[in-house]
Amino acid sequence: MSEENIPIQIQDRDNVLAADDGIEWRYGKRPDYSGTNKTLRVQSEKHHPTGSLEAIAQNLVRTFEMEATYKLNPNQWTSVDIDQFRMRTNHGPEYTVQDIIERGTYNLFLGETPVYSSKAEDFESGAASFMNAFKTGFVWEVIEAYSGPPRVIFKWRHWGTHQGEFKGHAPTNKLIEVYGITIADVNADLKLTYVEHFFDNSQFLEKLVSGGKCPMHS
Repeated sequence: MSEENIPIQIQDRDNVLAADDGIEWRYGKRPDYSGTNKTLRVQSEKHHPTGSLEAIAQNLVRTFEMEATYKLNPNQWTSVDIDQFRMRTNHGPEYTVQDIIERGTYNLFLGETPVYSSKAEDFESGAASFMNAFKTGFVWEVIEAYSGPPRVIFKWRHWGTHQGEFKGHAPTNKLIEVYGITIADVNADLKLTYVEHFFDNSQFLEKLVSGGKCPMHS
């Protein structure tokens, strides 16, 4: 199948970014992923063949992550069926596309913990906290896919170097890695209709505060 016949949401994310005529970007311009793209090429555990189930799942979810973070108009998302789509984490509440746009994925993924309170954050403050902690990016890849559409189940890895302060806690300058499993349902057009992530959010947050309080916050 030639690339022009492949749905754009399962092509490389840069192709989705390039198709930006009239897109309502959150910060007024198309995001720059050149740094995280380089990190993905250099530090990935896996390099999946083009057209493999793993590569398709990775492209689709990376596009979803970009749209969830930067596209304000849900009608301009390519990765989901906006009417059917629901997302949840660890059997928690289900959220819609509008919930994601208003609150942000970090707030919906992490919820209420001793380290991080999503109720005390909005989209901007939540995103800023993690962007500051991972100054060179928090990159994501598919490790292995276990089943194909319409229900795709896969293992993934999220990683980055903790180089900046997080909620008053000093950076450790260590690599932080999170592994998880995702169940993703897609429709006949290969758009997401349901996503559930399973991962240990407490372990992830504990690593972010393991450097102790910064002196100015003690």
